[in-house]
Amino acid sequence: MESDVVLKLTTLGHTQRLAIFRLLIRRVPDAVPAGEIAEALGIKPSTLSSYLSALTQAGLVTQRRKGTSLLYSANLDGAQTMIDTLFLDCCRGRPDLCLSLTSSSRDGAKPMSDRKFNVLFICTGNSARSIFAESILRKEAGDRFEVFSAGTRPYSELNPFALSVLKDKGHDVSVLRAKNVSEFQGPSAPDLDFVFTVCDQAANEDCPAWTGQPISAHWGMPDPVKAEGTEAQRSLAFQQAYGALRNRITAFTALPLDTLDRISLQKAVDRIAGLDAGADA
Repeated sequence: MESDVVLKLTTLGHTQRLAIFRLLIRRVPDAVPAGEIAEALGIKPSTLSSYLSALTQAGLVTQRRKGTSLLYSANLDGAQTMIDTLFLDCCRGRPDLCLSLTSSSRDGAKPMSDRKFNVLFICTGNSARSIFAESILRKEAGDRFEVFSAGTRPYSELNPFALSVLKDKGHDVSVLRAKNVSEFQGPSAPDLDFVFTVCDQAANEDCPAWTGQPISAHWGMPDPVKAEGTEAQRSLAFQQAYGALRNRITAFTALPLDTLDRISLQKAVDRIAGLDAGADA
């Protein structure tokens, strides 16, 4: 067991291999093509192949083939084994050094409280998908959640197709504006309870760690802004994105937050990512 942990730690001791693993963790439950990883991290394909092979051999990454492409996912079980071994041994030897860990473990066994929760949806442009998610959750459960959205590189204006869909669905669009994630970082920012990325590009970017360790999940889906064709075809893409997000948010609001501990809740929001991303409204 110790040799397995040493191999995992040695593998993650390389800056770029660690960056790959962190990206795949952010993309759970997705399986990500090697080419997308290379583009997101600026790593040459030949070099990336070597890094992915090392991570796979260490049991930190799994690989599967889809057609001619190789897809990679974070091996959560392998990472959990490493963490459990490290911390269990550490706490047996020097529990005073692991006080923060034991506190986190106790917190993980407690249900979430019944207060109002802060939720942030992130995409790259903050012009369509994250705006949809913000509007849907506010309308469906605004009494239980304070809802925000932001972009890692927000566009200067909201997408007109997205605004049209929201107006047709009876949402108040007057409260919406494009924002940067920096508004939700720093001492004056709200303490976030949930952070959801709704596009792959935003999830590929390594945002700074959020204070308070909010529960995070990746709910990626196709970008309706990139849809081509007639106006009707483009409009359909926005309707489908809205419908898929509404399905996921409906499932999220149905979770019994007052009875689920953090671990169970994390698994639940990860499962929601598997709901059909092509659903109609």
